[in-house]
Amino acid sequence: MKIILFANTEWYLFNFRRALAEVLCDAGHEVLLVSPDGPYGEKLRQLGFRWIPAPMARRSLNPFRELAVVRWLQKLIREENVDLIHGFTIKSAVYGSLAARFAGDRARVSAVAGLGYVFTSRDLRARVLRPVVRMMMRFAMDGKKARLILQNPDDAALFRNQRLIDDSRIRLIRGSGVDCSRFVSGVARAEGESLRVLLAARLLWDKGLAEYVAAARTLKSEGRSVQFLLAGDSDPGNPNAVPEETVQGWAKEGLIDWLGHVDDMPALLSSVHAMALPTAYGEGLPRSLIEAAACGLALVTTDAPGCREVVTHEEDGLLIPLRDAKALAAAIARLDDDLELARRLGVAAKEKALREFEERIVIKKTIAVYDELVPAAP
Repeated sequence: MKIILFANTEWYLFNFRRALAEVLCDAGHEVLLVSPDGPYGEKLRQLGFRWIPAPMARRSLNPFRELAVVRWLQKLIREENVDLIHGFTIKSAVYGSLAARFAGDRARVSAVAGLGYVFTSRDLRARVLRPVVRMMMRFAMDGKKARLILQNPDDAALFRNQRLIDDSRIRLIRGSGVDCSRFVSGVARAEGESLRVLLAARLLWDKGLAEYVAAARTLKSEGRSVQFLLAGDSDPGNPNAVPEETVQGWAKEGLIDWLGHVDDMPALLSSVHAMALPTAYGEGLPRSLIEAAACGLALVTTDAPGCREVVTHEEDGLLIPLRDAKALAAAIARLDDDLELARRLGVAAKEKALREFEERIVIKKTIAVYDELVPAAP
């Protein structure tokens, strides 16, 4: 097959789908990586991949500009005689599927990790865009040559209930996969040592930053020496972005240690004791939690779609209600007080990561979806 892997950032392709591209190339398929321009594109080329920059602006809402992207993709599919296009995230999935339909009804796979801003936000712009996006999704992602990959049962139920796509086209593959061999457990926390908690996410209110900071304020006011680390960059143009000056203010107040963007996540994770992700709306399947689990960290997250796929309460982590800073503070305090609980949860989380979320498992299931649409030649 000749396959396009299409995402809204080259960073995503490099970090989350590079292994899939490698397996496909090793199996004899020809792979084109397509995304908007960015520094990781050149890194992909240095690794021997063919990467093509797309004329797409991630946050653009200009209909003429967006139509031009679909037309560009359609032309690329025809010129390259592509057999299948696999789009990641809603925008890339919809545009890739539209282009594949217009280019002769080629095989198309849409991977949607969570339904994103348009479907989860309550603001006016999201509510106005929702029916338009829903209509485009129905047209683009349905048909005999289409498959939709979702990462958790809640999203699958939502698609079914809203009749966005025929149920027979939906495939459930939990996550994008993690190479667990890259993540090793750090040194166990010693008695009397300060608990180090990490939140690794884009700087968005939806990720639970307000609750994380409120929990830090509460526990520090009680005299606890818990260290609250925040790793992540700003997301300019996102309506839910937390201003950098706000984050800097929290750091100056001594509530958090802001690390900014971190390239070496295995090293960072091996230096902390617990991971918190108090997301407000849920995730597709949170990679940060899986990576933390692979390091044997105790996990605290909300009882939300995607998160509860990774964490079973009291078995391999702690689940808390959405938007509940007091519950988050209480859960972190439990880990601070009970080293054995934190150790037990971390061991179980690591076992689950290896058993269910290992990269090779996800890649095998993904290629099986491709084979449904473009059967291998005899």
